[in-house]
Amino acid sequence: MGLTFTVLGSGSTGNATIVSNGDKMVLVDAGLSMKKIEELMREQGVSGHQLSALFVTHEHSDHIKGLGAFARKYELPIFANEGTWGGMERHVGTIEPEKRVIMETGESLRFGTMEVCSYPISHDAAEPVGYTFVDNGEKLSLATDLGYMSDKVKQAIIDSDVLVLESNHDTEMLRMGRYPWNIKRRILSDVGHLSNVAAGEALCELLTDRTKRVYLAHLSLDHNLMDLAMLTVRNVMEDNGIFFKQNENPLRPTYHDRPTAWDEVRRK
Repeated sequence: MGLTFTVLGSGSTGNATIVSNGDKMVLVDAGLSMKKIEELMREQGVSGHQLSALFVTHEHSDHIKGLGAFARKYELPIFANEGTWGGMERHVGTIEPEKRVIMETGESLRFGTMEVCSYPISHDAAEPVGYTFVDNGEKLSLATDLGYMSDKVKQAIIDSDVLVLESNHDTEMLRMGRYPWNIKRRILSDVGHLSNVAAGEALCELLTDRTKRVYLAHLSLDHNLMDLAMLTVRNVMEDNGIFFKQNENPLRPTYHDRPTAWDEVRRK
């Protein structure tokens, strides 16, 4: 069947993504309430009982809000590195020892034929990571909460068939916005979030002949708009000599309040 995925929700209000290869199905992050995750999964025709595991990128609430309750209800193992476990343990409630799995940063695990790899990212969390999924030569990469596009991130996610990439904010909207300056400074820093321009610049280096689609993710509700993000990313790429064909638009949206349609990674 190959890799398929749906981004259940993306943004500061909560993040969760399902990845499946037809045999195994996993959830990356559970940053919405258990009730909301279940509702979104029903919309996508799946249940928590079909999941094999939960993977956590980092301990911020928009990534772990429903984690403990969801994992306990469906008796799921939780995979996270030591730093993330240390940062989230007091927020997720009791997790049975056998369900508490330490996955070291940079480690690769196999779930049937699906290989799950973590890689380090720059964000203001204990030990944040992103994940790539590889199956039968297909590659899906999830890359949000980046701070900046490091060489390690580039090496991990380049040559992805499909990339879910952070395009968090428009810099001017953020600078003029209502947030206190200390929060603005954090978002703009190397341990914050990628701007629309930074996402476009990253794609100039990341897009290869293999890349089919890019989903822009983790957009700020206060300091971004999806149309603006797509326009900015496209303009940056065109300024660097990368043009899409008239009938081709590999940029795709994600949503904070509804899931993306199931997508087959291999689909042209």
